[in-house]
Amino acid sequence: MAKHMKEKPNFEQAKALDDAYIMHTYGRLPVEFVSGEGATLTDSTGKVYLDFLAGIGCASLGHANPKVASAVKAQLDQVWQVGNYYYVENRGELARTISELLSSITDEEGHQMGSTGSTWKTFFANSGAEANEGALKVARRWGELRLGGASGIISARQSFHGRTLATLAATGQDVFHKSFGPYPTGFSYVPLNDFEALTAAVDGGGVCAIMLECVQGEGGVWPADLEYLRKVRELCDDRGLVLVIDEVQTGFFRCGAPFSFQLAGIEADVVSMAKGIADGFPMGAVAARGEFGNLLVPGDHGSTFGGNALAAAAGRAAVEEMIALDLGEHVIATGAHLAARLAELPHVSEVRGHGLMRGAQFDVPIANELVAEGLEEGLVLNHIGDSILRFLPPLVVTTEQIDTMAERLTKLINKLA
Repeated sequence: MAKHMKEKPNFEQAKALDDAYIMHTYGRLPVEFVSGEGATLTDSTGKVYLDFLAGIGCASLGHANPKVASAVKAQLDQVWQVGNYYYVENRGELARTISELLSSITDEEGHQMGSTGSTWKTFFANSGAEANEGALKVARRWGELRLGGASGIISARQSFHGRTLATLAATGQDVFHKSFGPYPTGFSYVPLNDFEALTAAVDGGGVCAIMLECVQGEGGVWPADLEYLRKVRELCDDRGLVLVIDEVQTGFFRCGAPFSFQLAGIEADVVSMAKGIADGFPMGAVAARGEFGNLLVPGDHGSTFGGNALAAAAGRAAVEEMIALDLGEHVIATGAHLAARLAELPHVSEVRGHGLMRGAQFDVPIANELVAEGLEEGLVLNHIGDSILRFLPPLVVTTEQIDTMAERLTKLINKLA
């Protein structure tokens, strides 16, 4: 055992160990990343790559951000885990900052213009799926207490909310419902941006909440129309429903604004978040404003590791650094540049999304090949199906790095199309 602990395997050995001892729930690409800095990654052979996936949207400040690394290293020498029966340093400060960000008022590009003055209360978890589980429980408690026991939750077709049984039930994609049933009941789906269909579903009765992503990431980077979001907010107000916004992928300046729902000039009731919150350190959270934040009481919900000392230190350092860097303004500018460069690529018929969350729609089915061939050219890319590339670079990516990516990708497209 001691011998195994000291070994540092090469790539082939690492692959063999993974194949033998790890469940095959992912189709892995043939590369092992061992270090990173900013928007670059280095593999086990020393090759450097431009990263346009950021750990699936997690490395918001880039890889090995020194401020976050310093905070985690300092906490490592103090205490890691004590449990949620006790108070933990940095957790309250992080929750306060999240409340301030969630209360931001922005314009449609994401420039911050003021505050709603709302107070948000946060429950910390470890992942986006956990965050969404918490959001669903808040919504159903509201239905229990305020809507005569209504428990129905409407989400959108092509949505994705996680891989637990409840969050899969909330996910509006049939492909995810083929196995593992029976699923929790009470979930229904309508097409995104179809307000008439949504209203009809609400009028069917028994509904306590509407749950939406403002940009459907796993579904293909499909944005909700801003006017549609405004109408949904009005509908929830009129019917007393909870508006739950899943910001797991879109939150923490990914779309320019602190949170993507703010682009529509509205305020959600419950917000789930994860990914970019702690620059890649495992952390999730669900926050609720006003009376929604007081619905869960001791015994209603919990998480052994949620908001532990290490995560709180990482999250606080990451979020405060985002604010110090005025990262939202950087994302607005570089996101526009990324969208423009993607629109110029051969065979790209549409570019969707906001900020540094973009989808490039191809008119030829080459997305899979572009991801594989991209590694050879030093590009970390991501595809959704065979005709969409999804771009989620670290939020610190530069216009020069975007230009380099676009040049390399143009050569690959011309080679494959």
